[in-house]
Amino acid sequence: MQNKIKKSYKFATKTSVYITLVLTVLITLFSLLNTTFNIWAILGFLTVSYAISFLIIQYRVERFIYKRVKKIYDDLTLLESASLRKQPITTDMATLTQEIDKFAKDKKLEIEALLIREEYRKEFLGNISHELKTPLFTVQGYILTLLDGAMNDENIREKYLERANKGVERLIYIVQDLDMITKLEVGDLSLNIEPFDIVEVVDSVFDLLEMKSAKKKITLTFDMDYPNPIMVKADKERIRQVLTNLVVNSIKYGRIKGTTEISIENLIKNKVIVRVTDNGEGIAKANFPRLFERFYRIDKSGSRKEGGSGLGLSIVKHIIEAHDEKIYIESELSVGSEFSFTLEKVK
Repeated sequence: MQNKIKKSYKFATKTSVYITLVLTVLITLFSLLNTTFNIWAILGFLTVSYAISFLIIQYRVERFIYKRVKKIYDDLTLLESASLRKQPITTDMATLTQEIDKFAKDKKLEIEALLIREEYRKEFLGNISHELKTPLFTVQGYILTLLDGAMNDENIREKYLERANKGVERLIYIVQDLDMITKLEVGDLSLNIEPFDIVEVVDSVFDLLEMKSAKKKITLTFDMDYPNPIMVKADKERIRQVLTNLVVNSIKYGRIKGTTEISIENLIKNKVIVRVTDNGEGIAKANFPRLFERFYRIDKSGSRKEGGSGLGLSIVKHIIEAHDEKIYIESELSVGSEFSFTLEKVK
């Protein structure tokens, strides 16, 4: 109860008591000296003087504090503090202190978030500049060489044009991935949700990447035979892309003569979990928080040689989250990695 009483009221009450006592003593002495002592007159004077003193002091204190507090609110309004503008102006110092403290903490968090975003923006621009610059300069180098006279040699002309074409294909690949991830982030990419057999999709991904895995003698396999279809409900082509990106990564960072294994398990009644496991070089836990960022590279030098747009895992995360599902990672250095994601199972 005491906490609900404004401190300004307490101040006015105590001050009024002091004033009333002083005035009462004075009027009592005055009455005694004039031998016309009247107890009812004294009590009436006490009550009236207390009430008047309380009202005057409370009004003055409220106005005194209100003017100064209003200036604080006005100054904070310039900083566009929506939280403070919603609150009525209070003259209670405890409440005001709490509001200002909350405002300061909120602003501190906003500043820290802005600093993180600024650092991310700088890193992102540096990464995308590098990713686009490398194939651009490569293509330009081949074209300039041809213009300088190499086009007269039929063998060199064909070889350099093929290399230039690969550079252009890489540029197109990066731009397409950027376009897709942008659409996923702003929710502009519609999903074609339909039932399909996830086992059949995994088989098609294995067939697609058979030659790529053969170059490193990596075996693509299921953890067991799946004689019956496992029907899930999702965007078939997007899930195919998720599996393709995950398997490509497992091949890219897998050891020679290694294994990439996919398993499909019932998680709960209406969910399955798809696991992509390899016995490659593994990922340090320190890299987990940033693993799904655009262009984030674990090995800044080695991974460049492996190619790719640097957007694969980021696209995977956005596609899975667009389905309102979850993606998980478990990894240990020199042991291997496991990426897994959930899907809705057709009942």
